[in-house]
Amino acid sequence: MPYSFFRRLAVLLPAALFAFAASFALQAGAQAPSSNPQADRQSSSSQQFQEKAPSLVDPAGPTISLVSLEPVFLMAAALNACGYDEGLEESAPVRKRVRDEINDALGKSEDARAKRDKMCLYIAQHRLTGSERDISQYISLALYLSPPPALETTVELTEMPPDSTQVVEIVPLLRDFVQAVDLHGIWLAAHHTYDEETDRLHDPLSKMIVSTNLYLKMPATTYEGRRFVVVIEPLLSPKLVNARVYGTDYVIVVSPVNGTIPMNDVRHTYLHYIIEPLLYSRSNAIDRMQPILKEVKDAPLEFRYRSDTVALVVECLIKAIEARTMDTGIPEYKIPAGVERSDLPRYEHERQLTLQKMEAVRVVAVHHDMAQGFVLTQYFFDQLIQFEKDPASLRDTIGEMVYGMDIEQQLHRARQTEFDKQADGDVLQRSKPRVLTGLDLAEAKLAQGDVATASALAHKALADQSDTLDSAAQEARANFVLARVAIMTGHPDVAIDDFQKTIATSKDPRLLAWSHIYLGRMLDLDCKRDQALTEYQAALAARDGQQDTRLAAERGVKTAYAVKGHSCEEDADDSGTPSPAKPGAAPEQKPQ
Repeated sequence: MPYSFFRRLAVLLPAALFAFAASFALQAGAQAPSSNPQADRQSSSSQQFQEKAPSLVDPAGPTISLVSLEPVFLMAAALNACGYDEGLEESAPVRKRVRDEINDALGKSEDARAKRDKMCLYIAQHRLTGSERDISQYISLALYLSPPPALETTVELTEMPPDSTQVVEIVPLLRDFVQAVDLHGIWLAAHHTYDEETDRLHDPLSKMIVSTNLYLKMPATTYEGRRFVVVIEPLLSPKLVNARVYGTDYVIVVSPVNGTIPMNDVRHTYLHYIIEPLLYSRSNAIDRMQPILKEVKDAPLEFRYRSDTVALVVECLIKAIEARTMDTGIPEYKIPAGVERSDLPRYEHERQLTLQKMEAVRVVAVHHDMAQGFVLTQYFFDQLIQFEKDPASLRDTIGEMVYGMDIEQQLHRARQTEFDKQADGDVLQRSKPRVLTGLDLAEAKLAQGDVATASALAHKALADQSDTLDSAAQEARANFVLARVAIMTGHPDVAIDDFQKTIATSKDPRLLAWSHIYLGRMLDLDCKRDQALTEYQAALAARDGQQDTRLAAERGVKTAYAVKGHSCEEDADDSGTPSPAKPGAAPEQKPQ
C-alpha cells in the first residue's frame, strides 16, 4: 500500500478507536443489571421512555401474589442447557429432572442440538461478569415475554428495562430451541411440581406478610393500586434473588427448595415496597439531612447511599425495623402456668433477663449497621421502641419521625462512628466494581493507548483456545482487538486480515458491524469508495441495534470517511492519477 495510506491510518485511530472503546465500555455498563429496585426505578424515571410493568402484574389482580410463569421457566431451562450450573446441587429435584428431559430430546435430534448451539453461542457472547449478574438480564427479559408458541415481547423495547433489551435478540433463538425440544411439553409435565411448591410456600409467605403488616400496623388494603409479586423458578440457583420495581409494582424472583425461599430477602424487598412510598413522598423534608452525606463519605456504602439522602434514610429505617423484629436466636421465656403468686417475682426476673439478652443481640445488629454507614439506624431503632407502644400506624407516625429528627445530634453520632472497611452483601445491593481480566482488560488497555499489553492479552486469549462455544466467541473478540492494535502500530495489512478473521468467526452483531465499519473507513482513506460503501452496508445488515453503530454506518454510506488535511483529490494529484468520481457527479475529464 502507498505511504499515504499508512500516514492516514495514523490519524484514523486516535478518535475512532477511543470512541468505540468508550462505547464498548458503556454497553458493558448498560448490560449489567441492577439488583436494586429503587435504583432501577430512579434511573428509569430519567430516561426518555417510562418502563411498563410486565404483563404478570395484573392491575385488577390481588395486592400480593405468588406465581410461576412459563416464559421464566423457558428462559431458565435454556440457561441450564447452556451450562448454567450455579447452585445445581442445592436446587430442587425438578431442576435436574428438566435438564435430563432436555438432554434426552437433544440426543434424539441433530436439529435441536444445532438450535441449542446457536442459542448458547449468543449467551456466551453476552457474558459480562461470569456471575449471577449475567443471569439477571435474561430473567428481566423473560418477565416481558408472552407464553409459547408466540414467545415475543409484550411491550415496545423502549418501554422495557435497559438490561433486558441488551439480550432481546435471544428471543428468536429461544423460540427455535423451545420448539425443537418441545420445552412447552416439558413445562406442562413439570407444572404440577411448581403448583406444589406454590402451595407449600403460601403459608410461610402469608405469615411473613401478616407479621410485617401487624408490626407496622398497616393492613395490606392500604396499598391499593400497587402490587407485590413473588415469582418462583426452581431451575435457578437457590441463592439467586432477583428483585425489581416497575413504577409502584414490585416483583421478586426466587428459587424454592423443600418449601423454603430466602424469606429474609423477600421480607427486605417487601419492606422497600411499604417504606419507599412513605419516605419518597417526604423527600423535601429529608433534603435537610444532606449534611449527613458528608459524614458517611468514608463508609463502605454504595454510591447511591452516599449521594441520595432519601435512599439512605429508607435503608436505615428498614434496617432498624429488621433489628426490632429479628429472630435473635434466643427462645422466648414464658412464665409457666399455675405458678404460685409468691414465685412470680422470680419468674418475672428470669423473663426480664431473657428480654435483656434478646435486646443485646438487636443492639449488636444496630451497631453493625451503623458501622456499615447506615448512621440513622440507631435513631430509627430508638423511635421504633416508642412506636411499638403507640396504636398509630407507621403511615401516621413516619412524618413525626422525619420532621422531629435532631440533625445536629445525628451528625455528632455519625462523626463518632468508626466505619467498617468492607460492605456487607445485600439483596438490593448493586454489584461491586468488576475487576477487569482477559479481553475485558485488553479493551481497557487499548482505550488507554497501551497497545503492547492489549496485544499480549489478546494473543494469550488465542493461545488458550479450546473447542467450546465460549472459546469461539473469545477468538473472534481477540482478533478484533489485534486488528485495532495493528492499525495503531501502522500495520494495515495485518489489521485487514484480523478484521476479516473477526467477521468470519464472530456471531456477535456488534463485533461484525464495527469490523465492517473499520474496514470501510480504511477503504475510504485509500480512496476506494465503492468497496467502502459495501462494508458500511454490511455493517447495517449486521443489525447491531445500538445507536452509535447505526449512526457510524449511516454516516459512512452518506459521506466518505476523511481526516483533516487529507482528501482523495490531493492523493490523485500527487500520484498523477485521476481521483474517483463523487457520487452523482460526472467523471473528471482528462486535459486534451
